[in-house]
Amino acid sequence: MRLVHLLRAVSVEFGLRQAEFAARHGMHHTDVRALVCLLDAARAGEPATAGLLGARLGLNSAGTTAVIDRLERLGHVTRIRDDRDRRRVLLRVTPEAIHLGQDFFGPVIGGLLDVLDSFGPAERDAVRRFLSAAHAVLGTEPGAQAESGAETDTEPEPDTEPEPVTVRAPVRGPGHP
Repeated sequence: MRLVHLLRAVSVEFGLRQAEFAARHGMHHTDVRALVCLLDAARAGEPATAGLLGARLGLNSAGTTAVIDRLERLGHVTRIRDDRDRRRVLLRVTPEAIHLGQDFFGPVIGGLLDVLDSFGPAERDAVRRFLSAAHAVLGTEPGAQAESGAETDTEPEPDTEPEPVTVRAPVRGPGHP
C-alpha cells in the first residue's frame, strides 16, 4: 500500500501545483486540465477537437464550450479550421500559453527528469510499467474491477517507518478564496 499512498501524494501535489498555476493566471483548474489534454493530443498527433476535449475532461458540450471560450478569451487557445475537413474546428494551445507553462512547470519537470536519470534502464522500465498500469486502472469505470473479479493486494506491509510526504497548501488567488 505504501506505493499507492505515494502515488496519491504525488497526485495531490500535482493538483496543488495546477491550482497554483491556475490562480496565478486567472484560470479555473479545469482550464489547466484542458490545456494539458490539448498538449497531450498534439504530442500524440491526435486532432484536438471540442469533442475530444469534452470526452477527456468528462464534460458535456456546454461545459466544454465554456472552457474553450475562457481559454480563448485569455489567449491560451485558438480555434483553427482543419485543412483536411473545413467543417471541423481544431483547438491549438498558443505559444504564449506554452511559455507560461514552461516557466512554471519547467523546474518541476527538470527535477523529475534528474530523478529519472539516476535510475537504471530496468528501474525506469519498472516505473513506466507501474505508472502505465495505474493509469489503466484509474481509467476504468468505478466498480469495474470488483465486477471483473480482480483482487486487491491485502498483504500486510513490513513493519517499517512510512516515508515522509510533504504537502503544500495551495496558493489562493482570484476566484479561489
